[in-house]
Parts: sequence; C-alpha cells; structure tokens
Amino acid sequence: MHFFRNPEIRNSIFLYLATGAILAAAGSFLVCLLPLPGTEAAIYRLLLICFLLFVCLAFTVLHFLTTYRRYRYLWKLCGSIDRMLHSGCALEFEDYREGELSILQNEIQKLFLRIQEQSSQLMADKQQLADSMADISHQIRTPLTSIHLLISRLNSQSLAPEERRSLLRQLILLTERIDWLIEALLKMSRLDAEIVSFQLQEHPLAQLVQEAAAPLAIPMDLHEQTFSVEADTGLETFRGDLAWTVEAIGNILKNCTEHTPPNGAISVRISQNAIYSQLLIEDTGPGFAPEDLPHLFERFYKGQNASSKSIGIGLALCRMILFRENASVKVENRPGGGARFVVRFYRDVVV
Repeated sequence: MHFFRNPEIRNSIFLYLATGAILAAAGSFLVCLLPLPGTEAAIYRLLLICFLLFVCLAFTVLHFLTTYRRYRYLWKLCGSIDRMLHSGCALEFEDYREGELSILQNEIQKLFLRIQEQSSQLMADKQQLADSMADISHQIRTPLTSIHLLISRLNSQSLAPEERRSLLRQLILLTERIDWLIEALLKMSRLDAEIVSFQLQEHPLAQLVQEAAAPLAIPMDLHEQTFSVEADTGLETFRGDLAWTVEAIGNILKNCTEHTPPNGAISVRISQNAIYSQLLIEDTGPGFAPEDLPHLFERFYKGQNASSKSIGIGLALCRMILFRENASVKVENRPGGGARFVVRFYRDVVV
C-alpha cells in the first residue's frame, strides 16, 4: 500500500505505538505497586494492563483512521489539481466543507480559475497584438507604396514644374501621415504599458478647446467650415494633464473636420456643474451608422462613413487618455443630423 510509503504516516504510527507501549508499561508498573494480596490481585492487575493496552491500541487505530481519511482527501485534491492542469476540466465548487483542507481546496480552485482567466487574457492579447500588427503593417504599407510610386515619377526628367510641385505636396502629405500614425501608435503603447505620468492640474476648458483646435484651423479654413465655442461663464475648468487632453480633444475635432462637408459647422459647448465639467462637440456631417456606434472607440475600427484617409486609432487613443484622467467620452447622432461627442471630466471618482 502506497499509503504506508509516506514517511509521515510511518513515523506517526511508530510514535503512537511507542507512546502506547510506554504508557502500558508505566501503567503495569504502577498496578504492580498496588498492595493487593492473593490471586484476585493478580487478575485485577492483568485486567488493568489489558485495559491500558486496549486504550492505547484504540487511540492508535483512531489516529490511524483520521490520518488515513485526511490523506485520502489530500490524494483526491491532488487528483483534482492534476486534472485541472492537464485536461482543463471544469471546476467543481459544490464540495464546500469546514476545515483547513477544505479552505485549501477552495483557495486552489480560486488560484486555478485566476490562472485560467490570465491564460485566456494572454491568448486574447496575443491575438489582438497579431491583428494590430497586421493592421499597422497595412496602414504603413499603403502610403509607403504611394511614396515609392511618387519617387519613381519624380525621377522622370520630362515632368513639368507644376506637376513636380504637386507630386512633392503629395509626398509630404504621405510622410506626415506615416509620422502621425507612428506617433499615435507610440503614445498608445506607452499608455498600455502604464509608463506615462499624467500631471493632473486644474486648467480652463476654454484653453483646452483653443489649443486642441489650433492645428485644425487651416483645414477648416480650406473647407470653409465654421468653428464656434460657447461657454456658460467662461470660467469652467477641468482637472487633467493639459498636453495629453489636448491630444484627446484634438482627435475628436479632427474626426469632426474630416466628416463635416464644405460650408459645414463644428461647435463646442462648455458647461460645468457640481459633478463634472462637460464638452459637447457637434458637427453637421452625416453622423454614424447605428451599428458603428458601439465600436467607434475600438482600435483600427473604421465605420461605414469613414474617409479613405481614416486609420481608426484617433478615437481609441482619445478614450485611453480620458480614461486615465477620470473622464468619460461617448458618441451619438444628433437628432437633426451629424455627430455629437459628449466628454465629461468628473470631479470625483465615479464607480
């Protein structure tokens, strides 16, 4: 029996048998010292010795049975762990009992469940990384292919000066697109790795909107789009990192600029209450398809109305930044047409 191969079991049985023998011998010695004359005294001593031996033996057997039962429970637990590790069987939580071993079993089951969750998350992250790498390579390969074609055309000696300038402008736009893509991906990777230190301070919301819209002034002017900002008091503030928040709000405004037709309008409404400060950003574009709304903040997601230049990471980066600042962002379609972004900077942690 492999049960007796356990050194703890052998040592325990030997110890209790030795203890029982010592107790029986001590009891016999004490009984022999009793002043009982005659045959009855000898019988009485013998009965006492047998009783002591029986008690010691019963105590040893009882200890053996309880130990055997405990080790059987441990063997069962080891078998369950082995099945969990090698066959991936479902966990069984119905075996709840009191005692240290039951607590150990429940803790091991919790540990295994946690390991399974982490394994599933790692597989999902691995798949997401593979998909992201494929999307990144596609997004970079497309402008690189165009750049190679433009360079080959620029090498032609028969190009007119005007055509050469046009090709150079296209080349600059393509390189700027690649530069923006790489910069955005680096920012997302830094946020994922949680190595970005946000400087949370109070800043005016009007300053945030002004700095976020400044790089888009020329594109808005070229498309004859109007941009307006309206505030309740002009003293509204938010708590966050100004540089990163400008990046987040700038991506929203950039999305509105790309989807607003010429002669369209983009507006920002600033408000504040005791719970949060709010930016209500609206445009007069086509809005979003209803099936696209739940996915607009996912990485590399491009909706039905996305432009050919859309990459699908601007809004994802926006949400990542605002989440780190205890802020929220949601998107919906305006009743009269167009898109509406609602950004809220909360005063306290919202659960």
